Amino acid sequence: MFEAPSWEERYSGEQQVWSGNPNTQLVAEASALTPRTALDVGCGEGGDVIWLAQRGWTVTGADFSANGLARAARHAEEAGVADRTDWWQVDARTFAAEGRQFDLVTTHFLHPPDGGMVDVTRRLAGAVAPGGHLLVVGHAPSGVFTQLSDSHRKAMFLAEELLPALPDDFEPLVVEQRPRTAVRDGVTIEVEDATLLARRRA
Repeated sequence: MFEAPSWEERYSGEQQVWSGNPNTQLVAEASALTPRTALDVGCGEGGDVIWLAQRGWTVTGADFSANGLARAARHAEEAGVADRTDWWQVDARTFAAEGRQFDLVTTHFLHPPDGGMVDVTRRLAGAVAPGGHLLVVGHAPSGVFTQLSDSHRKAMFLAEELLPALPDDFEPLVVEQRPRTAVRDGVTIEVEDATLLARRRA
C-alpha cells in the first residue's frame, strides 16, 4: 500500500474509494485563510482540491497515481471547478518544488514507511511561498487501528515529530493531536489527527 502500483489498482475500479468530503482539519484551518494558490499532495480522488477550488482557491492536486488523478479531474469537472484546478503526477517521497510556490501546501493521511514523513514535510515546505502556510495531517498512533500491519502502524506519527523538518523561516502555529470521530465498518471510533500548521515568514 506504500507504492504506486497498489493505488493504481485501487483506483482502477468503478467504485469511489473515498467519501469526496473535505478532510476535517483542512476545513478547520483553510476556512480562515484568504484564497490564493494551493497544492494538495496525495490528493487521491480530489475531495480536498474540489473543496478549496469551490472557495476560490486555484489548486494543484498532486498524487503518484495516474488513475487517482484521472478520477480527481473528472470529479472537478463534475463539480464545475475544472478551470480552477490542475494536476501533477509526482511521488511525495521524491517531490521537488522546482521553483513553484503556493500560498497553501497541504497533505492529509500520507504515511510513507520508516518515518519518511519528516523528509516529505521538509520537501513540501520548499513549495510554500513567503507568508504562506503548510498544513500536514496524519493518523496519530492509536490502539484502535488493530487491523493494520506493523509497518502501517509505524508509519503513523505525532505532529511534534515533524518539527525538525521545518526550515528556520517557518513558525509553527498548530502542533497537536486533534480528536475526531470516525466510522469504520459501521462502528464509530475515536481517533486523533496529528496536525501541524506552520507559516513561512514573509
